Amino acid sequence: MEPDVIVAGTDGSEQSLCAVDWAAREAMTRGAALQIVAVPSMPHRMVWQRTPGVGPDTVADVIVRSYERALASAAERAAEIEPGVAISSRLLSGPPAQSLCEAGEHASMLVVGSRGGGAFAALLLGSVSRYASTHADCPVVVVRNETMAVHREVVVGVRDLDQPSAIGFAFEEAALRKARLRAVHAWGWFLPEMRLMGTERPGASSQELTSEASHWLTGLLSFWREKYPEVDVIEDVARAHPARILAGFSARADLIVLGRNTPGNSPHRGTNAVTHAVLSHAHGPVAVIAE
Repeated sequence: MEPDVIVAGTDGSEQSLCAVDWAAREAMTRGAALQIVAVPSMPHRMVWQRTPGVGPDTVADVIVRSYERALASAAERAAEIEPGVAISSRLLSGPPAQSLCEAGEHASMLVVGSRGGGAFAALLLGSVSRYASTHADCPVVVVRNETMAVHREVVVGVRDLDQPSAIGFAFEEAALRKARLRAVHAWGWFLPEMRLMGTERPGASSQELTSEASHWLTGLLSFWREKYPEVDVIEDVARAHPARILAGFSARADLIVLGRNTPGNSPHRGTNAVTHAVLSHAHGPVAVIAE
């Protein structure tokens, strides 16, 4: 699959269709193609064993046909929303979470709903969407249907480590959308004087720590400001729990962007917990980017 393809998962549920809608608009914005995929999930054999005259082949046929209809319906809906986007569909096989990640392996983005039914049974965090957001190699966007309004703002959560993939993705999205970018650093992620300066200053005042964090954030973003001079950037340093403040910003942002350290590459044990919390409580789309 070419890199300029966005993959969206659906099972026919409203949440997954919202993901397809979002993916279609994103494909139009990026000039990319859209591939819609579905992963039929066979029920435990106890389900059909209790029904006289019904066997696994019969159940499988019914489920596959229902997902074929879901794919056709989703493709038709996406074509109505963005008729200029090249759209294809594909029925996958295997465990839903792993199959989705594999489908997005060479895509520019994988888009899933926050929850669903059937094969995406409770695409609630802890299931398919959580697996995709923590394992996929490509950017993963988890979409909710609460807010679809355009706010012209992209928000990126910045930790104390350089996150070139997440920050770069956020700047690119802001440039494509002609939106401002809000870079948010919350103290809950680290004490800046300990992480950055390599020394402990437990007696430092709140004002001093805020000033140091702001100076550090400005320096970190300088490269990206030069690369995307058209993007208006707001720097926001707050003494607050990162998940709480980012979830709050999601109510008035078009997209929240978070970096995800790859396995064995994160010195911060709370990183995944923050991502999970934001995905669970955000009001709009959240993009998780592997670093």
